[in-house]
Amino acid sequence: MQFLGKTLILFGILFVIIGVFLVFFERIPYLGKLPGDIFIRRGNTVIFFPIVTCLLLSIILSIILNLLRR
Repeated sequence: MQFLGKTLILFGILFVIIGVFLVFFERIPYLGKLPGDIFIRRGNTVIFFPIVTCLLLSIILSIILNLLRR
């Protein structure tokens, strides 16, 4: 049960970090507006695929988590 408790605490901390990131997301310059992000606007429909932003965040988070694991 101790492992489950530590896992839940870790996920809680991660959710808080993600929540804080989402609150301040618009204040980070260029994030979501990188070359390669797809933005389509037709009439009343808007489609947004932040492909490059997701790749960049994935690489940064992978590096951080690998450093923390050591």
